[in-house]
Amino acid sequence: MNRAELAGFLRSRRERIAPGDVGLPTGRRRRTPGLRREEVAQLAFISTDYYTRLEQARSPHPSREVLSGLARALRLSDAERDHLHHLAGEPPAPPAGPSREVRQSILDLIARLPQSAATVISASFEVIAWNDLAAALMEDFSVLPRRDRNLARMVFLGGPGRLYQVSDADRFAQHAAHRLRATAARYPGDPEVAELVRDLRAGSERFRELWASHDVTDEPTLVKTFQHTEVGPVTVNCDVLDIADRDQRLVIYTATPGSPSEEALALLSVIGGTGSSPATSDAATPHRAHGGPGRREPSRTRPSRFRV
Repeated sequence: MNRAELAGFLRSRRERIAPGDVGLPTGRRRRTPGLRREEVAQLAFISTDYYTRLEQARSPHPSREVLSGLARALRLSDAERDHLHHLAGEPPAPPAGPSREVRQSILDLIARLPQSAATVISASFEVIAWNDLAAALMEDFSVLPRRDRNLARMVFLGGPGRLYQVSDADRFAQHAAHRLRATAARYPGDPEVAELVRDLRAGSERFRELWASHDVTDEPTLVKTFQHTEVGPVTVNCDVLDIADRDQRLVIYTATPGSPSEEALALLSVIGGTGSSPATSDAATPHRAHGGPGRREPSRTRPSRFRV
């Protein structure tokens, strides 16, 4: 616990809040900006003496309940609340499970990638957003139940027929097992993560071997080749962007300019893929971004496959 830093942080947050912001009367003229210490204490349901000692860097270790009350009283953002917990030596409780909500700005970005296949993958390897070119290159996840849109299930347990085979299947299997072990540690109370790991351990000897290694290293694939049933081999560069605040990854597949693979992607953008529902946060509905009305455009979003 860093008492001095905690005291300074609390004081700075208190001084930025006007009484009217929290429903208190302004009253007589105030000598200092923001709320008074006794007002923060009242809003946080703690004693004025205890709060004063916190700001004077001489308090005992505050409990999670006290920190939660202070976060509410001081109207802290999520980032500020986490910072408060860390300063107090009480790391915030982890989220219940991996986020499946994709930011609209990410969906808009995917829709504006007409020459690239793009997917968004959750921490548990569920494909939660993709574009039309990804669907044409990989498969149409919009027709699959949510359970079957999980890349780890696909690589270890198989599933519905895919449009392709991929060159790095074994390496992706290692990557998935290693990242899932880290995910399980971050979300120990999430029943879906626990069920996924349980199913993979029960159904795949390869997963059991990888899981037993306890490795959590993450070595991304930079280039891979899809063996597509309609256009043949498509070699793409793989770029992975972390969406840190949601524990998600945006995966973008691009072909080298002027290559046969670029021509294959251009062809797929015209001939491949069917429609999908718009982006929502419903557990049964995939996220997809559209480039516009009419015939299929080169880029939209919905859940899609391989490597994150």
